[in-house]
Amino acid sequence: MNLSFHGQSTIYFEANGKKVIVDPFITGNGQSDLDANAIEVDYIILTHGHGDHFGDTVELANRNNATVIGSAELGDYLTTNKNVENVRPMNIGGKAEFEFGTVKFVQAFHSSSLTDDNGIPVYLGMPMGVIIEVEGKTIYHTGDTGLFSDMKLIAERHPVDVCFVPIGDNFTMGIDDASYAINTFIKPKITVPVHYDTFELIEQDPNEFKSAVTVGEVQILKPGESVKF
Repeated sequence: MNLSFHGQSTIYFEANGKKVIVDPFITGNGQSDLDANAIEVDYIILTHGHGDHFGDTVELANRNNATVIGSAELGDYLTTNKNVENVRPMNIGGKAEFEFGTVKFVQAFHSSSLTDDNGIPVYLGMPMGVIIEVEGKTIYHTGDTGLFSDMKLIAERHPVDVCFVPIGDNFTMGIDDASYAINTFIKPKITVPVHYDTFELIEQDPNEFKSAVTVGEVQILKPGESVKF
């Protein structure tokens, strides 16, 4: 399985003949190596509704006839307001099987909204992390989150091969809390830091994070690079 990183929190993989993208923030993402007008996807997984995660969801879904997997509120918003036809609403604790593998949403501590044309925030459900089981691997994308102790329970229930964890601080965990989460609670085989350096407020040194992690292996990926299993 090729599992690649594409700036901010965007990851992409192909499994069982299906193409999947998580949090497709491409347009407006100075780190992204992807072309939103060219990429082909069958499924889009959303951790929450903020623009730097929701990103190009509508355009990708409509152009590719892709299925969007996310919170019930995100599903309603996409169906009612954006005319997206294929939506699979889920929620925290729920697990479902898809052509590429399984998806289970878990809690994250953050917020989730978009601002409408009138400047009013639209609530888009609880923020979530996601456990993806595919081709014998367990991927934990924590989404945007602060540190919380139930990460330990999540990892005990789903031993993690690859964890994508935010280190940008300000809006999410910073290096101290993220490394604590990895060392104490999640203990994955491979950790990939995400959600940093895209904006001034979240500039961080990933090598400092790597030095602070004492379990497993940290792989610092440039946009377009893949996890080495």
